[in-house]
Amino acid sequence: MHRIGYLLTDGFQMLALGTQSVFEFANAVLEQPYYVVEQYAMQAGGVRSSMGVTVSCKAIGEAERLDTLVVLGVTDPLGNPTPAELVDFLRHAAIWRRVAGICTGAFPLAEAGLLDGRRVTTHWAYGRTLQQRHPGASVEQDRIYMVDGPVWTSAGMTAGLDLALALVEKDLGNEVARTVAHKMVMHQRRSGGQTQHSELLQLSPKSDRIQNVLSYARKNLHRAVSVEELAENANLSPRQFSRVFTAETGQSPAKALEGLRLEAARLMIEQSRHPLEIIARETGFRDRRHLREAFVRGFGVAPQSLRREARV
Repeated sequence: MHRIGYLLTDGFQMLALGTQSVFEFANAVLEQPYYVVEQYAMQAGGVRSSMGVTVSCKAIGEAERLDTLVVLGVTDPLGNPTPAELVDFLRHAAIWRRVAGICTGAFPLAEAGLLDGRRVTTHWAYGRTLQQRHPGASVEQDRIYMVDGPVWTSAGMTAGLDLALALVEKDLGNEVARTVAHKMVMHQRRSGGQTQHSELLQLSPKSDRIQNVLSYARKNLHRAVSVEELAENANLSPRQFSRVFTAETGQSPAKALEGLRLEAARLMIEQSRHPLEIIARETGFRDRRHLREAFVRGFGVAPQSLRREARV
């Protein structure tokens, strides 16, 4: 028997609560109640969702020992700050085997210090804010979900389903997870390497000058493009260009350029049958090995793994 507790606060997202269906179907596949899932709040009573639906919850302080604690996010974590009592409570979360934060549920975990020294993710709209507020965590802004030891975090909205299915796969194996995914008409597993959004959209520079530089870089990914060349395209010295570029995008030119190359390579891997050697050459990587190293560093998965999933 595996006990899962969902911890709710006012303004929680209903879609995140819907991830419980993954555990429900896992029980159905096993034909026995392996998972016991219950809703909790800091005090017993009704908790109101962002849509106005009220869910009855038990008091978390009265919960029996849980195997997994799942903290749900709220629609606006900046305008709806985490209650201080919840942060204090989470500081003792080590008594559970696993802790998960769905979407902006990463914010309460971070405020309690549970993300320090760990690789995590959250909704793309709040990734930079999470990193700025909690520099002790390593926020991967472009992941579907992340697993670092006993701490699991997911991106926004439907990514919570991927996290829940990954939990089932971890607990019960690949075959059960595959059957659950089939019953729920969803992919068995979207790897963390699948992007949340466009790399150019993430960079979103403030000036036309830097936007034009990014467009230039994207059109020339098939060849070696240096920072000096980009600076010349922007009519700036390399030092000025690097300073302006970083201020407007939050990334260094070199890092942004690699991100654009990785995005282009990912799309080719998912949408074409070109050999990896050709994809590497067309997107500006030295060779297949260089592509793989950048892919694992950037997405956490190998190119071959992503291609297999795309074909499925």
